[in-house]
Amino acid sequence: MRDLGVGFGYLLKGQRWVARHGKQYGFGLLPGLITLVLYAAAFVALALWGEDAVSWATPFADDWSSPWQGLFRGFLTAVLFALGLLLAVLTFTAVTLLVGQPFYESLSEKVDRDVSPDGTAPESGLPLWRELWISARDSLRVLARAAVWGVLLFAAGFLPVVGQTAVPVIGFVVTGFFLTEELTAVALQRRDVDLRARLALLRSRKTLVWGFGTPLGLAFLVPFVAVFLMPGAVAGATLLARDLLGEENSAEEPEDSEAGDGADVTA
Repeated sequence: MRDLGVGFGYLLKGQRWVARHGKQYGFGLLPGLITLVLYAAAFVALALWGEDAVSWATPFADDWSSPWQGLFRGFLTAVLFALGLLLAVLTFTAVTLLVGQPFYESLSEKVDRDVSPDGTAPESGLPLWRELWISARDSLRVLARAAVWGVLLFAAGFLPVVGQTAVPVIGFVVTGFFLTEELTAVALQRRDVDLRARLALLRSRKTLVWGFGTPLGLAFLVPFVAVFLMPGAVAGATLLARDLLGEENSAEEPEDSEAGDGADVTA
């Protein structure tokens, strides 16, 4: 269980790192803000037309008497919003990382250099378009896995007692795992670790992953919080990735000798 605390510690260390590097943090906010606007528009559309969509999908309930029709469709509308929220939490990180690939690659490399004893960072050597393609492809594959879990948990939610107690907890744990996968992918992809190997690494230290990703998933449920935590989450995930690979870190956290240097953001 010690790994739970270690994982949470990496989340806090990542936030402290970006707090010491002001310009890196500022640039890291931009992709999250762009993604937030896109998701807000999607939720506005869901609020405006979600009930109509449910009515269109359930024509068999048109002749039901009151209050059963309203209760049934109201329940389905609530479920639709809940699924939309779960999908938003699961995909926000992937979409933000895709939008901000150059920013987060630069941030992750700088973290590697700061904590590496020899001051170096692994580089993929791939052109940007290739990195974007790999990131998008892997994100879709991860999303497919998360969708399977979402369907299973949704079905389990109808079980008495268990559906109202254990299922939400399992849902947050699963969300935390997939969030961690998306975030560590920034550092691990630069090290030429493919998706299958990444998943195997994460499964080998599940409690470490849960300690990092589950609190982050809970925080992401609060509006706007995800935007402000994303830069630090990428930094913390880089530290976690080094731990998973057994890479040596410098004995002490680096001083802010380069604080505010954002010139390499677009590298």
